[in-house]
Amino acid sequence: MRDVSRRRFVQATGAAVAAGTLAGCTGNGGGNGNGNGNGNGNGNGGGAEVPQEIDDFLSEANLYDGTIADMTGEDEVTIMVGAGDGGLAFDPAAVRITSSTTVVWEWTGEGGSHNVASVEDSESDFQSEIVGEQGHTFNQSFDNTGIQLYVCQPHEAQGMKGAIEVVEE
Repeated sequence: MRDVSRRRFVQATGAAVAAGTLAGCTGNGGGNGNGNGNGNGNGNGGGAEVPQEIDDFLSEANLYDGTIADMTGEDEVTIMVGAGDGGLAFDPAAVRITSSTTVVWEWTGEGGSHNVASVEDSESDFQSEIVGEQGHTFNQSFDNTGIQLYVCQPHEAQGMKGAIEVVEE
């Protein structure tokens, strides 16, 4: 109950701040909305509906705010490993991609040594080595549609979890 209430509070607070910020805006709003929700500006925005399986899995995940970064149509997307203040998060935590997209996990060098490992019942089975060096990458192409849940095994208990929804091209 506490997790659901906290998430709802964060979502409501964000909506209230956004509404207050936009209330005084005028003009044509000619932006294209390009941004992946993690500040690096190379996606198609966040805010799409999150599948329940992902929302449940990420309910205690670091940097998960109840949204999924929609990166459909991209050939390759990057997820940072060791993100956040303590370096114990994936950024973005939840991503939607189209099939045949390659995901590149890139280490920040923060939070110690990490890996990326799929969890049981994911559509694909993958696991990287445990590494701590900045700039290290691990690539995985996703051809099967469905839900991909993954963790950093050394830091799973600290909330280092991520999820990918793979949809038809």
